[in-house]
Amino acid sequence: MAAADTIVLKNGHRIIVDSAQEHDGRVQYWIGTDTLTIPKAIVDRIESGPAASASTAAGSMTAAEMPPMHEPLPGSGNPLMARVVRNGAVDVFALKAIEAEGIPAQSAAANAIAASFEESKNNVAEAARYLESALRFLPDHPVYLQAYAADLLRLGRPAEALSQAQQAASVAGPQSASAFATLGYAYYKNDRNREAMVVLKKSLQLRPDERVKALLEKVERESNTEADFREKSSNHFTLRYEGTHTADNLGAQILGTLEDDYRDLQNDLGAAPKTIFVSLYTDQAFFDVTRAPSWTSALYDGKIRIPISGVQTMTPQLAAVLRHELTHSFIQQIAHGRAPHWLNEGIAQIEEGRTTAVFGSRLSAVFSSGHQIPLSQLEGEFTSFSSDEAAVAYAEGLAAAEYIRNTWGMSDLARIVQRLGDGQSIESAMRATIHAGYGELENEITVYQKKNYGL
Repeated sequence: MAAADTIVLKNGHRIIVDSAQEHDGRVQYWIGTDTLTIPKAIVDRIESGPAASASTAAGSMTAAEMPPMHEPLPGSGNPLMARVVRNGAVDVFALKAIEAEGIPAQSAAANAIAASFEESKNNVAEAARYLESALRFLPDHPVYLQAYAADLLRLGRPAEALSQAQQAASVAGPQSASAFATLGYAYYKNDRNREAMVVLKKSLQLRPDERVKALLEKVERESNTEADFREKSSNHFTLRYEGTHTADNLGAQILGTLEDDYRDLQNDLGAAPKTIFVSLYTDQAFFDVTRAPSWTSALYDGKIRIPISGVQTMTPQLAAVLRHELTHSFIQQIAHGRAPHWLNEGIAQIEEGRTTAVFGSRLSAVFSSGHQIPLSQLEGEFTSFSSDEAAVAYAEGLAAAEYIRNTWGMSDLARIVQRLGDGQSIESAMRATIHAGYGELENEITVYQKKNYGL
């Protein structure tokens, strides 16, 4: 089984992650494509052990499942490393000098080293740029092609990723488990589930891998459930639904509502996804496919998934859910999976029209007493929370996003998301935009809540 770590918090909560390490007084950990941190002071210990079972892993896949790992890029063992990376950054001038020596394999390796370094910093856009350069020198290098495809998937460019993954599988040959895994993920992200299942099975036959197995099981559940679904499309959306439970006119209403929301969110947040897939389920089918917590009312995991039993026409509640989940799609596209969950959910709640006024006095008392969950503990998914814990987490995310918007403006809230997509940490992105880190922000939220809602 693949390795995994469990972060045990002092309050008893456990966070299952791909890997974790201590660094500068914080614990840094990876879940899928996300790199997250929490203060070391709230951590009791880090346990190393086997990965979660396939069903657990499948259930925990949410906004941005990690593309299966490609074979390692050149790194610290390569003699070019000392020339390419200096003083904690890629030396662009040294890289150009290496390219000027006119040795294609060496130039490609140098750019791949730069890409590997940027990937270690989770600077996906920069890593993709260096891999594109590497492939100009060695266009049929299977590892560089796989890595480039994986980065394009993280950047929300699935159509481009698929062509790279197909080429990688072609040149890598029939014995490359990693090439098939990357190709399977690319097929899935392009809504080509049948092809995805075929190549994911090939990958597993060559080399067992828990994450690839979990992805295959997820694709199979989705495909089985949606086998007889009808389909409608608009400029930016492909909608699937079971005709016996969802009226065709409701599908048209949903597409119209989503297109209106799409334009609004472009104005509020900027860059937008190209094609967004939306699936409507019965309540039972929704939980069968997503394995989401029982308190979940909808989900965005790269596709918008909504349980819709008994609904025959557009309602305000359904419209709010659609806009909320669509907001997650925009944030994923802009931040490349780097947005902490409190910010992601806070902005989504703002966009759907929620306000802390409904529970302001209670929330004010929580912040004033210092009993709020620190925002740094709300960077990861809320799926492990109980319904009561999730309610508090969502309320705090809304309070933080609402304070930033009302004090600094929606443009600065969007700018934080954009900075995250550029590779900045959440602390750096906030300090560069609203001049506050976690500590200052929570103090300011406390004052804001007290001023508006009292104790």
